[in-house]
Amino acid sequence: MQVTTDSGKLKDIFKQAIIEAMEERKDLVHDILVEAMEDAAMSHAIQEGEKSGSASRSEVFGILEGKA
Repeated sequence: MQVTTDSGKLKDIFKQAIIEAMEERKDLVHDILVEAMEDAAMSHAIQEGEKSGSASRSEVFGILEGKA
């Protein structure tokens, strides 16, 4: 038995499945979006950090301890 599918129909099925998942699991979708935004922000921070100068160990710990 050979199964053939219409690509448009398959696309609609996937869309519906994604929509249902988003409606039923809003918490999961929220967590995924937050994680993606955090990753993008971290990537941006790393790129900006690569452009800046180096910091000494004492400067870093001073900032972390709230002394700077």
